[in-house]
Amino acid sequence: MLAEELINQMIPPLKPTDTAGKALSWMNNLHIAQLPVVDHQIYQGIVTEDAIVEAEDLSRALSTIDLVFSDLNVHHDTHFYDVLKKASKNKLQIVSVLDQDNKYLGVISVSDASAAIANMFASQGPGGIIVLAMKDTDYSLAQISRLVENNDAKIMSAFVTNEDRDPNIIRVTLKLDKIELSRVIATLERYSYQVVAQFQEASLQNNDKDRLDLLLRYMNI
Repeated sequence: MLAEELINQMIPPLKPTDTAGKALSWMNNLHIAQLPVVDHQIYQGIVTEDAIVEAEDLSRALSTIDLVFSDLNVHHDTHFYDVLKKASKNKLQIVSVLDQDNKYLGVISVSDASAAIANMFASQGPGGIIVLAMKDTDYSLAQISRLVENNDAKIMSAFVTNEDRDPNIIRVTLKLDKIELSRVIATLERYSYQVVAQFQEASLQNNDKDRLDLLLRYMNI
């Protein structure tokens, strides 16, 4: 799934000539603390609720208020894993999307992107999720798949993310077709794979935000 497919049309951009009061009103209505500022299709940055509060005067134009993340955005063809990783690293609620000519297209809500991951896992049918951590030189999907299949399970999807703190470490997130994960985990650990997290189908289907946030953190995105 690409960034342009996740644009939230319900979050409109502000203009530099708009007032702080207008921005704060929109934030209250949208239940969000960040909004994009755009000038003639050119992305200017993000105005935050904190910046508006510090400005004190709600009649001030946004052009007189410091914006943040003016150089932080994604292009329309960016994969949504990378969108989430950038948002998580910078503690963003929204990420602005630009087209091939660097013109503003819209924003992605981080909660929408997180829901897309949950929906992706749910659409693959019942099962569980395992997150492994390992050196990149030790990664072999063929070997991992063999160990999983030896326990009468199959890998429905797999993807790899890098560990920010150590570029030599990767995290491998596996969606399996089995809910009961103990046998698979025991086998993987017996072969020296480090299982850093596990999630069962019920946790995701119940829309437990804490569990989803934990999953995203272990995925390092």
